[in-house]
Amino acid sequence: MTTRMVLAISAAVEVLAGLVLIASPTLFVQLLLRANLSDEGVAVGRVGGFALLSLGLACWPARAVIATRQSTWALFTYNLLTAIYLVYLGVSREFVGFLLWPACALHALLALLLAHPVYEAVRRERLAIQSSKAG
Repeated sequence: MTTRMVLAISAAVEVLAGLVLIASPTLFVQLLLRANLSDEGVAVGRVGGFALLSLGLACWPARAVIATRQSTWALFTYNLLTAIYLVYLGVSREFVGFLLWPACALHALLALLLAHPVYEAVRRERLAIQSSKAG
């Protein structure tokens, strides 16, 4: 699977999650965490939806453009931290909804798929710095 394809899948997941959070934060939280939201929670949930929608759109790989390092890093970081946090929520059993473990697995898989391009970008950058210092 190419980096571009992984970025597209990850970005699409975030766009979809953002749209669902904007449309119905209560349903989203009920399915994910089996918890209820206050009116304030609904407002914050919608703002989170705007953020996820924006992240997904910003990282969407354009047709003629190679996947950017910033998009790869952003989606890798988001997916890794989200997977870790969802594991924490599931293990603590504080909030465990129907979609918690599938969402955790999806974010962990996307982080894993994005880890290689992130590692390669760092490795290439280090090699370029070393060769410029040697030259």
